[in-house]
Amino acid sequence: MHFNELNLSEELIRAVDELGFEEMTEIQQQSIPVLLQGHDVVGRSNTGTGKTAAFGIPAVESITEDEKRSAAVLILCPTRELAMQACEEIRKFAKFKRSVKACAVYGGASMERQIMELKRGANIVIGTPGRVMDHIRRRTLKLEGLRTVILDEADEMLNMGFREDIESILSEVPEERQTVLFSATMPPEIMALTEKYQSEPVHIKIKSSQKTVELIQQFYFQVAMGRKTDALKLLLAAYSPDSAMVFCNTKKMVDELTEELVKSGFRAAGIHGDLKQIQRTQVMNSFKNRTTAVLVATDVAARGIDVSGIDMVFNYDLPQDNEYYIHRIGRTGRAGLAGKAFTLITGRKQLYALKDIARYTKAEISELPMPDKAYVAKLKTDALVKEIAEMDERPDASAFAVLDKLAENGIDYREAAARLISARLRSELAGLPEFEMPKPLKKGKRNGAKTVRIDLNIGRNKRIAPNFILGALVDATGMSGQDFGKIDIFDSHTTVEVPEDETDFILDSTNPMKINGHPVEVKLYKGSDKNNKKDRDRDFERPHSKHGKPDRRRAAFGNKKKTDMFGDYIPDRKKRMKKRH
Repeated sequence: MHFNELNLSEELIRAVDELGFEEMTEIQQQSIPVLLQGHDVVGRSNTGTGKTAAFGIPAVESITEDEKRSAAVLILCPTRELAMQACEEIRKFAKFKRSVKACAVYGGASMERQIMELKRGANIVIGTPGRVMDHIRRRTLKLEGLRTVILDEADEMLNMGFREDIESILSEVPEERQTVLFSATMPPEIMALTEKYQSEPVHIKIKSSQKTVELIQQFYFQVAMGRKTDALKLLLAAYSPDSAMVFCNTKKMVDELTEELVKSGFRAAGIHGDLKQIQRTQVMNSFKNRTTAVLVATDVAARGIDVSGIDMVFNYDLPQDNEYYIHRIGRTGRAGLAGKAFTLITGRKQLYALKDIARYTKAEISELPMPDKAYVAKLKTDALVKEIAEMDERPDASAFAVLDKLAENGIDYREAAARLISARLRSELAGLPEFEMPKPLKKGKRNGAKTVRIDLNIGRNKRIAPNFILGALVDATGMSGQDFGKIDIFDSHTTVEVPEDETDFILDSTNPMKINGHPVEVKLYKGSDKNNKKDRDRDFERPHSKHGKPDRRRAAFGNKKKTDMFGDYIPDRKKRMKKRH
């Protein structure tokens, strides 16, 4: 369906045509006609589906000549970036409608400048809940004439703790109003808001989980523990994106990772909620104009970022919510363009979490082998050959003059070219780490993977045998028995050798756990068996095989006493018979 099929004003159609919009997206096609009729709406839609236009076009169209000087439409957004982005879009739609004045209000920016804009007669106000509340208290934003309230990214606003502010704002808005709510998910908190503040809303739901990601190629790399930063450097060097986003779960990780990338020569910058507004603006401007090639961000800070032409997205950390995965990778592949998304995972726990995401999004996420430094060098060489071969410029006389002077000094043109090429390749590969390929567990074999030991607070005093320990671990984790190494059972505890990359997964899977009816706590082993003389002596008396099981053949030479499977002494039968007589 085309925009010109809607009953829109000539000025708005002209603005939409100038922006290059032709066919409406699914959320626009279903929402705009209903909003123009004045109905309350609950829309479920993800980032990257044209949601801003879905509510922005009706908002602009609804402004009348009588509403020149007072706020008629209020749009609440979770972040400063999203508020700024929505305001910018609405101003584009209102380019030829002089009666429409949009204003963005958000924290971290000059309050005085925002007050001036409001006093000049802003009739569409876009802002974050906290700053909107500030203006309401100051009476610089008056709600008496408000007839439409739009909550954009409502679920994210609730996650950020804005529920009280939202309810306070809605309680002060006139009861006769249009209330519009857009959200990627519909948790109980959202449904409670709709029931309390909306009147017979029209529910609109689109299958955007698939539509948003269907044009995006999705891959993952298995990385050894502690090597994700090195892996990311290699991937950025291998793929050489003009524009890429890297997602982390914490502000601290954003800062640390950005610093590491910059040290290695990448044009990277970080963005998160602790940056001042002027810093955030500078970072975003440098990313939009391609001065910065890699933007490292948290999920919240990335809300509202709308930069066209992002080549690829990297999940340095797995997202804390499945919906966040869709939001993240939706930064590439926008507006029908193809994109790539890469996820770095460590250990079995993260692999299982990624498989859950794949099932949720109904998408195929394929594994790729991690490129090594030699492969990256080959890619750089091939790219340089292509770059030189495709150069249109012909060398001028001064270039040949340089070659002539070099020849006088015994350096021919091949040597000169080789020196320049070597210097170029050296500079591009200088910051890359030597990356040893991880050896993931597959088909029950440890393949030489690095191991650590875990400690279970149960031992011989509970009559525990190695097969009890191994059976419980296999049952709790779903791993193969061959994935576990040596089992050492002492009087009051047991240590088990496990693959280092699986440690977090094993600890999470086994707490809580019972063995032979006894509750057991499992943790990373940090002690030394040699410090416990009692355990050491008992272990010497009862040798173990390499698989951790009692070695009765070796024990027979070191200790003539007979023991049962638990290591307990069995009295000699002949001696017992003599005592009876």
